[in-house]
Amino acid sequence: MTPRDTTYPFLHKDATMDSTRKPTLAIIGYGSQGRAHALNLRDSGFDVTVGLRPGGPTEPKAKGDGFTVKSPAEAVRGADLVAVLTPDMVQPQLYGEVIEPNIAPGACLLFAHGFNVHYGQITPRDDLDVVLVAPKGPGALVRREYEIGRGVPSVYAVHQDRSGRAEERALAYCAGIGGARQNAIRTTFKEETETDLFGEQAVLCGGATRLVQAGWETLVDAGYQPEVAYYECLHELKLIVDLFYEGGITRMHEFISETAQYGALTRGDVVVDGETRARMRQVLAEIQDGTFARQWIAEYAAGNANYRALKQADLEHPIEAVGCRLRANMKWLSTAPAAPAQQTKAA
Repeated sequence: MTPRDTTYPFLHKDATMDSTRKPTLAIIGYGSQGRAHALNLRDSGFDVTVGLRPGGPTEPKAKGDGFTVKSPAEAVRGADLVAVLTPDMVQPQLYGEVIEPNIAPGACLLFAHGFNVHYGQITPRDDLDVVLVAPKGPGALVRREYEIGRGVPSVYAVHQDRSGRAEERALAYCAGIGGARQNAIRTTFKEETETDLFGEQAVLCGGATRLVQAGWETLVDAGYQPEVAYYECLHELKLIVDLFYEGGITRMHEFISETAQYGALTRGDVVVDGETRARMRQVLAEIQDGTFARQWIAEYAAGNANYRALKQADLEHPIEAVGCRLRANMKWLSTAPAAPAQQTKAA
């Protein structure tokens, strides 16, 4: 490994793989992240086996991509490193019934999200290295950036270091999927889990969705055309997010009008005020104390009826019907890359 940057002690630059021996890897799961990780790691020279349920829906795709596909138990038995890239809620049973009885002593167990370890749903066997590597993007982007010689930034963490080489193993995997090309930031299972959940709930998914819906409803209730409101509150959001992505808030200010800047600077705090921040702190507190995790685990165990009802209400919001009609005339969208699969974290 290259030395750490002494200015930023948790930042590693240009991490490289151990040149003497690349470990045998088992990728368990072949969804959005699973497929991207498996392909990138194979292209980086690793010996990759994919572990899937026989007859499952992703088995033909993995075989079509040229992988050796075995049952999860068989794949785990022969691996130096096992990457668990299935949805969060199926991982505890998978670990207890398949991984723990079959993983070799001293092997490395890798997760792409710390949820189950952090909240105690999985207690890894004591002899294992336990690490996390989490790309900051969906699987399709992880693959696409790797193919063009770049990489999606990633974070990594070590939960158990029984071999004395757990960090090295995490960074080797991170390099193999392309994450070390853009610097790999060291974190902890706690930090990755709690910040990831907060970002999804308060800003990226929950917050952004409700802000868009509320803005659209405000304009429509005031008598404006639903189609015009759609353009202003949802469609043009991509333009701003792209500017954020490219160069942060600074770049947004460089490209929007002075009128837009003045309106944003003087009215943004009216919408996101002290009460909003207090609610964000409440959301974070419920992530930190395990309230959200307990609710989600209980919801899943009960069959997801409430989850499905809430999701259906989102899908049936009137803005969706308006958007569907308008997007039918946006011919350029038919040539755009397909949207990432719903499960982007660990499908």
